[in-house]
Amino acid sequence: MTDKTMDTNGIVIDDSFAEAFPMRATRVIVTAHNANWARIAGTTMTGFATSVIACGCEAGIERELSPDETPDGRPGVAVLVFAMSSKDLLKQLGTRVGQCILTCPTTAIYAGIDGGDPIALGKNLRFFGDGWQISKMIDGRRYWRVPVMDGEFVAEDTTGMVRGVGGGNLLLLARDTESALGAAEAAVDAMRRVPNVVMPFPGGVVRSGSKVGSKYPAASASTNDAFCPSLANLTKRTDLDPDTRCVMEVVIDGLTDTDVGNAMRAGMLAVIERGAGAGCTRISAGNYGGKLGPFHFHLRRLLGEEAKA
Repeated sequence: MTDKTMDTNGIVIDDSFAEAFPMRATRVIVTAHNANWARIAGTTMTGFATSVIACGCEAGIERELSPDETPDGRPGVAVLVFAMSSKDLLKQLGTRVGQCILTCPTTAIYAGIDGGDPIALGKNLRFFGDGWQISKMIDGRRYWRVPVMDGEFVAEDTTGMVRGVGGGNLLLLARDTESALGAAEAAVDAMRRVPNVVMPFPGGVVRSGSKVGSKYPAASASTNDAFCPSLANLTKRTDLDPDTRCVMEVVIDGLTDTDVGNAMRAGMLAVIERGAGAGCTRISAGNYGGKLGPFHFHLRRLLGEEAKA
């Protein structure tokens, strides 16, 4: 069990840290005829992108964009995509843009990151035009116009690929499911106001937090039994007290370690503001003794050690 002497608004903050690892990342801007179709395109593109364990990438809608924030003056969404290697990111981005954005009514796609290493957007998708596609240079940037049945699909040639950080996390320990969900939803709402981050799991929340390894050789990850209430009396690894009946995890990916730290801080402050009376009584984080990744986000340092109540 960790030392739990830091208490803020009745909520215990573990003397622990989240352990994160390097990833490759990009941002794209998807626009459409109206905000509804932009959201549909972004949601479809980021489907089945919760964890690199099985999905190939981690992705999410960073935020919605007003017409004055997009290259073509239409409503849009900013999407962040993370993968473990440049090769994986190139493959995932190409597949998802081709199957989910090109196919979606009225959409266009543009670079969301200037600089970094160029990664293809329209550069490869132009071949769908079967020779009818045309390109245009505007202010030194190449765009492709591909004929489709509702008009034209416009895609910028490339976007930027940069180094990112994946795996920041918070574990929210609560008295019951309702309390844990409320805390997680408040944390995610606060984190979504932080730029350059996404929470890739459903609604930003994961109930099946994992540990590295398994008793079964074929499995690379398995249930985090130390935080499973149903195993509290069965496993020697339990980190739960008898009053904790539900744990939710929020996982954060960001373009920099500062972005991830800012999101974690915002999430914790949102939970702390609700107070222990709302049912979440403790905040912890998942790590593997510092062996998994070089980025360590110490919870108490993020809040400031002087934040004791």
